[in-house]
Amino acid sequence: MFLRLSSAEQKNGKSALQALLNSAIIIILVITLLLTANPRGFGTAAAEELFLTILHTNDEHGAVIPHSPTVDFHPTKENPTRGGYARLATAVKQIRAEKTAAGEPVLLFSGGDYIGGSPYSWLIPRGYALELKIKQLLGYNAVTVGNHEYDYGPAILAGYLLEAGYPEAHQVTAVLASNAIVPDDHRLAVKDLFRDSVLLTLDNGLKVGVFGIIGERAVSYTTANEPVTFAGQQETASRLVEELRAQGAQVIIMLSHSGVEYGEDQQLAMSVPGIDVIISGHCHTALHAPIIEGSTYIVQAGELLNYVGRLDLAYNPETGELRVRNEENGVPYLVPLDYRIPRDPEIDALIDEYTVHLNELIYEKTGGRFTSVLDTVAIAAFDVPNTPRLQETPLGNFITDAMRLVTEEKTGRNVDFALQANGSIRGSINPGTMPHAFGQISVYDLAELIGLGIGPDGDAGYPIVAIYLTGEEMRRLLEVAALLAEMLGDTYFLQFSGLRYDYNPNNAVLFTIPVIDQPLPSTMIFPGGAVINAERYTGEGRQGDDDSLYVPLERGDQELYCLVTDTYILSFLPMVGEMLPQLELIPKDSAGNPVPSDQFDRLIVHANGQELKVWAAVLEYAASQPPGLSTLPEIDQYYATTAGRINQVWSIPYVTWPILILFVIVALIVFLVIRRRRRKKQQHKNLPV
Repeated sequence: MFLRLSSAEQKNGKSALQALLNSAIIIILVITLLLTANPRGFGTAAAEELFLTILHTNDEHGAVIPHSPTVDFHPTKENPTRGGYARLATAVKQIRAEKTAAGEPVLLFSGGDYIGGSPYSWLIPRGYALELKIKQLLGYNAVTVGNHEYDYGPAILAGYLLEAGYPEAHQVTAVLASNAIVPDDHRLAVKDLFRDSVLLTLDNGLKVGVFGIIGERAVSYTTANEPVTFAGQQETASRLVEELRAQGAQVIIMLSHSGVEYGEDQQLAMSVPGIDVIISGHCHTALHAPIIEGSTYIVQAGELLNYVGRLDLAYNPETGELRVRNEENGVPYLVPLDYRIPRDPEIDALIDEYTVHLNELIYEKTGGRFTSVLDTVAIAAFDVPNTPRLQETPLGNFITDAMRLVTEEKTGRNVDFALQANGSIRGSINPGTMPHAFGQISVYDLAELIGLGIGPDGDAGYPIVAIYLTGEEMRRLLEVAALLAEMLGDTYFLQFSGLRYDYNPNNAVLFTIPVIDQPLPSTMIFPGGAVINAERYTGEGRQGDDDSLYVPLERGDQELYCLVTDTYILSFLPMVGEMLPQLELIPKDSAGNPVPSDQFDRLIVHANGQELKVWAAVLEYAASQPPGLSTLPEIDQYYATTAGRINQVWSIPYVTWPILILFVIVALIVFLVIRRRRRKKQQHKNLPV
């Protein structure tokens, strides 16, 4: 039975319902207004966002002053130079001021390789720590350790960090080497000079966890890291993400000296959940927009302080989501550090102070020939490039000629050949383009191209060594050069002076062995190898193109020839025989006596009572060029292009010979079978009926 309401009761019920609906609408409107007025108050995604800006650099390589080239710099006029820490300081201060006014925090990081190559890094073995002291003044929150931080060895790196104020300075700029394994008794460990990670609590309450690793490829490029070794990148990253999350980190940033060019950063982002941002380094890539791998943003700012990277972020603490705001804020991911950014006077003054020490070093190492890192060495009407890749280059010719001819001049003995690797050549010679410096090449611009390493004397720069090899071994060395280029790429491509040769790169490696993924060198099976023809230059001075001055460099030649290279390349030569006995190379002295690797130091070339550095030989060779109209030494037009020293030629690849032989055998068998059948058929026809 249903209850029936009177008309009056129905009317009153409708009024009550209408009042209830009106109240609900009013409540919804009030909540909406409150949410709009106080976006942090009610837990919605937009309301809870915390803002953060990350500034980042990588692969600074001691590029302390504006460069490319330094001679073009002008303090007041528009000029093409890039970089310099004084410009970076101004850019960072401007962005910080902008963000402080908006109540947003700013973090500043480096992806590693902040030393190595530049003449300013030559001060490190002498006990100075300019680069890190500048980074501390600029307020870098953390830097990671790349392969070039080990250029002078862990002992000198430890001294560098101590001079920069560590371990106390970790509170200002943390030095992160998360996957470095340091012996307990080493100064790096005893003095707590490396850190695994750092947890930063920002003014807006956001907790940011940061760690830093060096990648697999970068590890393979370290030249003097022992006794430091390195743990796996993935396992290290997984462990630290878990540890930092447990400590309350809401955003995880990895400083990765690994590189996007080789896919290592992308692989880590895919395999290690929880990394929000990767500040990349090592491959010198200028990313004008992030690479997004899952929920990870990967950024990189090129090289040599050409840019400072900028990443504007928003984090939602309720959802854990992180998003990029650069587009909505109308700001680029890379800010060029060019003439439009004035230099910070405090940083400029500090650089000037250290430049005095650098000039003293240059004066000493060049026997007083140069007094300043900004002295003009020579002029040129053209660039001298270190390209094309995997080929002879004009700069490779210039550097190897310098090594051969300056060593010959300093020692008074004949030098037949010189050898240098592309990996040690850091750029091209770019003369000045501005009216005040047109065509000029400074000490800085030339020396930074070939200034890596350290010698037994404790000073920066690889010294030249003079060794003796037989003609047969020189032929083997050319085979090694072809193999290295094919197997390991342009970094290991070898440049030569004093010879010319033809080779087929397709004959260097027969094929890659499946399963173990190892290339099979052709010399393992075919004694001919990749080199088709080789000749040595017998003339005086710079290698020319007069065919009458070249004689064949024959296989089996047992005559001794003098080869100059540097201590770093020399250290690899004994390994060739260990891996490929048929290409064994035995460094010898001038009497033909083998020199064991623990006595290689006695092969170092000395001049004026000190080691002859490769960079010093290159400076001297440039300064010895004949004067031009300006009376300054002028680089010969010969070095504007290549000179036919290393020639790739086509011949039938060895790998096709077995196929051709098999084809011939099969064709012969088919021919014989057909011939036999025809004979049988003919014989059958001739049978009497």
